[in-house]
Amino acid sequence: MRRIALAIIVACLALSMMAQNGIKVNYKGSRPTVADLTWAAFPSLNYEDEDESGDRPWRALQDAMTRHSKGLPQEENEKLTIDTKNGYIVFERSNDDYDHIFRLEVCYWNEADGKHKLIAFNDMASFTEGKPSVTETTNMCFYRYNNATKRMVACDPPGFEIDYSCTYELPRVGKDIVVTKWNDDGTSRRKVLKWNGRRFSH
Repeated sequence: MRRIALAIIVACLALSMMAQNGIKVNYKGSRPTVADLTWAAFPSLNYEDEDESGDRPWRALQDAMTRHSKGLPQEENEKLTIDTKNGYIVFERSNDDYDHIFRLEVCYWNEADGKHKLIAFNDMASFTEGKPSVTETTNMCFYRYNNATKRMVACDPPGFEIDYSCTYELPRVGKDIVVTKWNDDGTSRRKVLKWNGRRFSH
């Protein structure tokens, strides 16, 4: 029990330091790609303690990107798309035994000041039998990257709050996020969060 408590304390201290100092983004060339930003974020996205199995949603993307970097094929029923030009990544896994689509997205936006990027990691786009698939780890998180320091820090969703009765679609083309609100009776309605160069508005 003491080992677990100590591990949690150490992890919290590490995350606290990371939040203060930011996450260093390593890259080649004049600017980081969406893949560079994603690789840098994996340690914080895949946080776990000694009691957990390590089967975290973002570990699936990390494994897929590792295979991609080595020129290896993806696992059966898995698909990875890295669209460097549009700053977008999507990973999908289907299940033949039942109607389930596991989906992760990453996207970044260049901010209007020309000095920062906003990065979103979306785990709120999975479906089972046509309905949103929500688990204890389901979330969408944001980071802000500073071009000068080459570091990024976690930040709140700019301009809106995450609604866990919704699914979110990050843009591969364009700049806006599509939100679908799911009601208890199975009906849904969509709205668009419009990007203005710094934040989103309804």
